[in-house]
Amino acid sequence: MNPAPPSNRIVARYLIETAHPLEQAAAHMAGEQSSGTFVAIPGETDELKQRFGAQIIDIEECGEASVAALPGSKQPASAPLKQAKVTLSFPLENTGHSLFALFAQVAGNLFELSPFSGLKLLDLDIPDELAKAHPGPQFGVEGTRKLANVYDRPLIGTIVKPSVGLAPADTAALVKQLLAAGIDFIKDDELIANPPYSPIKDRVAAVMPVINDHAEKTGKKAMYAFNISDEPEAMIRHHDTVLAGGGTCVMTNMIPVGLSGLSYLRKRSQLPIHGHRAGWGMLSRHPLLGMSYLAFQKFFRLVGVDHLHVNGLRNKFCEPDDSVLASAKTCLAPMAGRHAVMPVFSSGQSALQAPDTYQRLGSVDLMYLAGGGIMAHPDGPAAGMASLKQSWEAAIKGISLEEYSKTHDELAKALQKYAKPK
Repeated sequence: MNPAPPSNRIVARYLIETAHPLEQAAAHMAGEQSSGTFVAIPGETDELKQRFGAQIIDIEECGEASVAALPGSKQPASAPLKQAKVTLSFPLENTGHSLFALFAQVAGNLFELSPFSGLKLLDLDIPDELAKAHPGPQFGVEGTRKLANVYDRPLIGTIVKPSVGLAPADTAALVKQLLAAGIDFIKDDELIANPPYSPIKDRVAAVMPVINDHAEKTGKKAMYAFNISDEPEAMIRHHDTVLAGGGTCVMTNMIPVGLSGLSYLRKRSQLPIHGHRAGWGMLSRHPLLGMSYLAFQKFFRLVGVDHLHVNGLRNKFCEPDDSVLASAKTCLAPMAGRHAVMPVFSSGQSALQAPDTYQRLGSVDLMYLAGGGIMAHPDGPAAGMASLKQSWEAAIKGISLEEYSKTHDELAKALQKYAKPK
């Protein structure tokens, strides 16, 4: 193992599977992602490799596999398939301050290299110099709380459902119902952006008067994240429409919009950017292919997203709870002294998960989004919203849900409704 890299180097950790000697495989990775190729070439001097080459920091063998995780690799027939964690470091000089170059540096052709039957980027350490060259979140946790006027507990919200098909007037009617329930946050689904049946300008024109009127009467202005995912210049037009209507949040699908699109938006945005990770499963679901969220979120956080989806505990997807919590904790950890981003818990959430979420995250700095957990409450959305607030009150006070439900009817009915059969 080499000594720890200096602070001006990028550090990337990978999980690999190969039948080749681990040192040889790691050297292949380091060469492919820096100064080398499949044969020695003129110009690749010792001096150049010393200055620009990737370094192997650590190799930790994790065990063996009986069957190759992925097809197509070229392996020695008689050698065992070994799995290992490999840590590489790269000179910051290779990428400068470019996030686009950084992505290619740590997640380029590695995944296609023939000696590997599995390779996944697990995490990434970014030097402060590079991180500080990017704007990061404009609002983050503190700015979002200030706009929503919600402190000392999570922002509780929901997603407009049905995801698609609602005309602007129908969306506004649903929003009015949710506002009456005391909602903090509402978002468009990732599946709706600017469709012919509900253009953003018409959706804003229908929804924002309802939100503004409610705020004027009650003093509480819910945050609505309008999905403005589009071409960069179109996103700015959509953003300006939301801003002019009195809106306090915009949303993008991070993967299709990309780093360039989000960078363009962040430089011009006056509103928090809610980042949805639609499509992330194709990068992460296989344990030996793609990129973990610990690494993925850092790119979009540096470019300026304020809220990042992390799934939720006991969610409807395949992500385990430990992964969800690791993602959320990473969002709340400072980067180069910057504000934290707000982790967004969603997917099958109800009053049931609040205590576990609070105990394991150790923070109330999150958004807690529930669809059925609000709308499907036996006594309606207002009772559903109340049950979520009560579940978080109980969690923060350290009182069990069962005990708290004895004096809180909305919570009692929620526990009965959402409890899974034994």
